[in-house]
Amino acid sequence: MNAVSLRAADERAQSAPIVGLAHIQKAYGGKAALRNISLDVREGEFLTLLGPSGCGKTTTLRMVSGFERPDRGTVTIGGQDVTGVPPFKRNVNTVFQNYALFPHLTVFENVAYALSIRGVPKATIKSKVMAMLDLVELGDKATRMPGMLSGGQAQRVALARALINEPKVLLLDEPLSALDAKLRRAMQYELRRMHANLGITFIAVTHDQEEALVMSDRIAVLRHGAIVQLGTPRDIFERPADRFVADFIGGCNFIDATVIEQRIRLASGEEWSIDLPENARAGERVTIALRPQKLVLAENDCGDAPALEAVLRDVAYIGTALRLITVLRDGTELIVEATSQHAARAGLGIGNRLRVTLDPADVILFRDGAG
Repeated sequence: MNAVSLRAADERAQSAPIVGLAHIQKAYGGKAALRNISLDVREGEFLTLLGPSGCGKTTTLRMVSGFERPDRGTVTIGGQDVTGVPPFKRNVNTVFQNYALFPHLTVFENVAYALSIRGVPKATIKSKVMAMLDLVELGDKATRMPGMLSGGQAQRVALARALINEPKVLLLDEPLSALDAKLRRAMQYELRRMHANLGITFIAVTHDQEEALVMSDRIAVLRHGAIVQLGTPRDIFERPADRFVADFIGGCNFIDATVIEQRIRLASGEEWSIDLPENARAGERVTIALRPQKLVLAENDCGDAPALEAVLRDVAYIGTALRLITVLRDGTELIVEATSQHAARAGLGIGNRLRVTLDPADVILFRDGAG
């Protein structure tokens, strides 16, 4: 985020919630889908519900839209209790992953549909629809039929149609899942741009962690029908609440270790000096999480920096880097992502012994049993 975006996010943090979920519970056939979900969404923020399939993120979104009612708990929008209010009486709109455009109507007619059935004058409809199509950069496609559009263009028409009624909240249910990788990345920034221009609240659902990191002001990570962490993308990536979040957001190496006075001893034998919790006890078992992107192939003596001795088992080219599969002395697998230039200088060969180092600040420590 730039400085302006950060200031805006800080202002939103002080505002009253536009959407509130309080102690929401929902079960299907006796199986819990949501377990006591409570969440406040700030006015004007972009919040993403992130998690694996079946974690409850879409059910949470449907609670806001009104397509599902909780077994227990309350839903508020704009400070009003809407728990029993049907979807068409809530000032929210949803963009679905399949776009759901009317194939027999033009782009203009698709976007104008909601205004037409409300009896809005034709002149007003024309000006509002064209302004909205210009916002999504489709003003020159007004007379096209949906079948003549690319996936990205169809998605933008769906967004324009959802936004034309000026909802308090826009809900996005896996909105980019049908797009190819390149277009998907472009649309992530397109959604961010529209959100910044419109200033309304966006709530999105995705299972794609990169998508959530790129688009969101805050992310709610769900697992087994509960929110396990809520925070900014930076907070969740750099300070994950548990092993599940650490592994789901970006992937991690996990190494067993034991506290020894002011140090830790890894299962592979190395001893590191790192910041420990104040109440850490000698002999306590902990888990170290290391991001593959934070690890560095050491070309010289590492000094006092944490380091690991490993043997190279495999190398995969991933475009911007090489993914090195290495094995520590105790047999633990360690994945390192190194730039191609750096890896070339290290003279890599399968079976070679490597020394890997890292900044102590990049060590994520979990107490025994966390996650």
